[in-house]
Amino acid sequence: MALSESVIREQFVLHGKSLYDRGLSGGSTGNMSVRLKDGFLASPTNSCLGRLDPARLSKLDGQGRHVSGDKPTKETFLHMAMYHQRPQDNAVVHLHSTYSVAVSCLADIDPEDVLPAITPYFIMRIGRLPLVPYFRPGDEALGQAVAAKAQAHHAILLANHGPVVSGKSLDAAVYATEELEETAKLYLLLRGHKTRSLTNEQVADLRHHFPT
Repeated sequence: MALSESVIREQFVLHGKSLYDRGLSGGSTGNMSVRLKDGFLASPTNSCLGRLDPARLSKLDGQGRHVSGDKPTKETFLHMAMYHQRPQDNAVVHLHSTYSVAVSCLADIDPEDVLPAITPYFIMRIGRLPLVPYFRPGDEALGQAVAAKAQAHHAILLANHGPVVSGKSLDAAVYATEELEETAKLYLLLRGHKTRSLTNEQVADLRHHFPT
């Protein structure tokens, strides 16, 4: 049964507060959006995810144009790039979470698959994580770069910036973003240590049973 818009607004606010309270979205950083039957909801520009008002969330039409509520995040174009390439997905989360951003600043990562297969859950919820080169915040060319990766990947890391993750629901997008952050943390903790990652056969088995 489809959820009403009022219920979706309440869930949106709860997820925003949870991300903020656990330090995944400090100050006014980060933004979220969710697809509706008649458009999208997005977090307003310069808003704190920990103090969102369900009645003031930005309402967008099907093309991403602002129709009601507060003015939407200036990174709306990132969300629309994901939605246009991934019609099967219904929510997008973009954070400046500490460990993911730290990994995005490293010089020796593989831009086609940033993080190694440390845990099965990363493979199950993220899959392969590509890196998009640095663009100035607000530069709409970043949206084009994200769109070029989005059809094949629901999670993308922006260099020196942070992750953009879509999912079939807001729950799924948030949980995948949290898994990415935890894997980035593990990766940084393990750097310099002899590490046992999953084998190619184990990764292939996970991708077969849990396609992302």
